[in-house]
Amino acid sequence: MSTPPVAPPRKVPLISATNSVLFLLCLMYFITYLDRVNIATAKGVISADLGLSNTEFGLILSAFAYPYAIFQVIGGSVGDRFGARRTLLVCGMIWAAATILTGFVGGIVSLFAARLLLGFGEGATFPTATRAMQNWTAAGRRGFAQGITHAFARLGNAVAPPVIAFLIYHVGWRYCFVVLGMVSFVWVVIWYLYFRDDPADHKDITQAELDMLPPPRAPGTSQAVPWGPLTRRMLPVTITYFCYGWTLWLFLGWIPSYFAEHFGLNLKNSALFASGVFFAGVVGDTLGGVLSDAIFKRTGNLKLARLSVIVAGFLGAAVSLTGVFFTKDLTYVALLLSSGFFFAELVIGPIWSVPMDIAPKYAGTASGLMNTGSAVAAIVSPIVFGFVVDKTGDWTLPFAGSIGLCLLGAALAFTMHPERKFEDPLDETGIPRSPKAAIVPAAR
Repeated sequence: MSTPPVAPPRKVPLISATNSVLFLLCLMYFITYLDRVNIATAKGVISADLGLSNTEFGLILSAFAYPYAIFQVIGGSVGDRFGARRTLLVCGMIWAAATILTGFVGGIVSLFAARLLLGFGEGATFPTATRAMQNWTAAGRRGFAQGITHAFARLGNAVAPPVIAFLIYHVGWRYCFVVLGMVSFVWVVIWYLYFRDDPADHKDITQAELDMLPPPRAPGTSQAVPWGPLTRRMLPVTITYFCYGWTLWLFLGWIPSYFAEHFGLNLKNSALFASGVFFAGVVGDTLGGVLSDAIFKRTGNLKLARLSVIVAGFLGAAVSLTGVFFTKDLTYVALLLSSGFFFAELVIGPIWSVPMDIAPKYAGTASGLMNTGSAVAAIVSPIVFGFVVDKTGDWTLPFAGSIGLCLLGAALAFTMHPERKFEDPLDETGIPRSPKAAIVPAAR
């Protein structure tokens, strides 16, 4: 039997501690994506300067993902243990330094190393941000919080092409990366000065806000993680997210080059078309989280709220990308790619809420396990795209893989079961409660 609809949370002022923290996290998502996708727009001038083929550039794109994949789980666990304030301070210092160092590379090896360092710095950011949201977000706003933060990530995608093109034109591609790295350093300082892991410790928090928030887990407390049971429980979510991640990283790494080289556009025009595609993702991210929360509040059915939006997103993306194979008109292709990215991004808000639905106590670790799927896709997808283009000369053919994986993701979504809460097999001291972890039904 379904539980009664969830009561709407009490309203808080627009300018409040909880909203300010959410805005800081939105800025982090914006900046991290700006720093990770900037290289895609600069591909033409970098490849010409360093003499890189498409396959080699695909390898450079994938370099970010190796440490990024490793530190999804490790970083999420660190965020759970030490708190988001200190973890994101260290991460931010690393990714800012890596961005600046990219402007000083001398060849493929040093460029690969700079991208590795960037992945190392950004690997723990999203799982740790999920830990921060767990403490700072009411249960009925989780889909919105995940959707809006990822919308800012896509906003970073959208503004990156014109911003990078502007900076390259005025200061060159090397100083472009220096400027962006300095912006990251500014965010790090503001974050550390403003954020507190326990909302009750924040000087601007109100009692009305505290009443809406779940009990926080203080950093620094020893917490054993039931790795085996939690990994098995999150595995269907991880695999489903891999299907999404394949298309995401194909778009992030190659869409500017697709417009530039497939349609013969200059840097300015290819940047504008790529920006239009990515702006569609901003809308998709925001709408996906809002729709999921609205369905949950109206029905009290958590499974319906998450899966209906996720499946619709996957299927809509598959249909849109299929249309790319039936037209060579630049305008229609741009609209189809925008539609495909919009539908793919509908997935984000609800699926990033799933780790908090399933394992709120281990939200950072669980979301890290999930995001490992996307990180693995980030290793393979850019290389496959570059290799296929070099071998066939066809810039459209790689989208076939995305269509197949979107269809697979829609089917696999039904294996995630966000309505089944993970029952911790360990008590607060880390001693097993029972020989096996149990999975019990939660709100549907």
